[in-house]
Amino acid sequence: MFLTEGIRSLGKYFILLGKTFHKPENWREYRKALVRDLELLGLNSIGIVSIISLFVGAVVTIQTAYNLDDPLVPDYYIGIATRESIILEFSPTIICLILSGKVGSNIASTLGSMRVSEQIDALEVMGINPAAYLIMPKVIAMVFFNPLLIVISMFLGILGGYFAAEFAGVLAPVDYLQGIQSDFNPFYITYALIKTVVFSFIITTVSAYYGFYVKGGAIEVGINATKAVVSSSIAIIVANYVLTQILLV
Repeated sequence: MFLTEGIRSLGKYFILLGKTFHKPENWREYRKALVRDLELLGLNSIGIVSIISLFVGAVVTIQTAYNLDDPLVPDYYIGIATRESIILEFSPTIICLILSGKVGSNIASTLGSMRVSEQIDALEVMGINPAAYLIMPKVIAMVFFNPLLIVISMFLGILGGYFAAEFAGVLAPVDYLQGIQSDFNPFYITYALIKTVVFSFIITTVSAYYGFYVKGGAIEVGINATKAVVSSSIAIIVANYVLTQILLV
């Protein structure tokens, strides 16, 4: 039963994707929707991403310093460990998990409210493809803006580590700076951004799926918004494992 329901849901998800990526009926309206979604889903997330990245970078540096408190381990290794942790996992994966809660629930609840209030049905009556008009601008906005968010997160996470070195006294700032510059592999940035694009697509499309197919009223909208966050988070974790196996191993 559960397997059958899962296959049916997966089929509906791919059918929705097929409806989403269609040629727009009105390019002007789609551009307006894209600008609106860039602000709602992207720009409005800069604040929370910046605060979390700054403080987590400081915490990672402090914890790494205490865990590597060994006279045989050079202090600049703390900077290396902090840089790798932030670039490889924290910024692309943890920030996207946070965004799946903030952005994903917003997408699911917005589309769900439109479904139960019959606004989506009205678009269909007017000959407009509601999946393309409502979902495609969100996908484009997330896929193109989230990499910028992640680059900001990387920078602020490493900066937070420097502040910890400077003001918490866990290591000399010069050692931290030496560490973040030592043995740097530029491909790690590429790896992180590839993950970000994939995760952004997952967040948007999975959340849109749960919102688009809501049945019932306001209670069901809330339930589906929760399901969207849980499902997209699980999908991100699985995709993270698969991408790591493909790109790094």
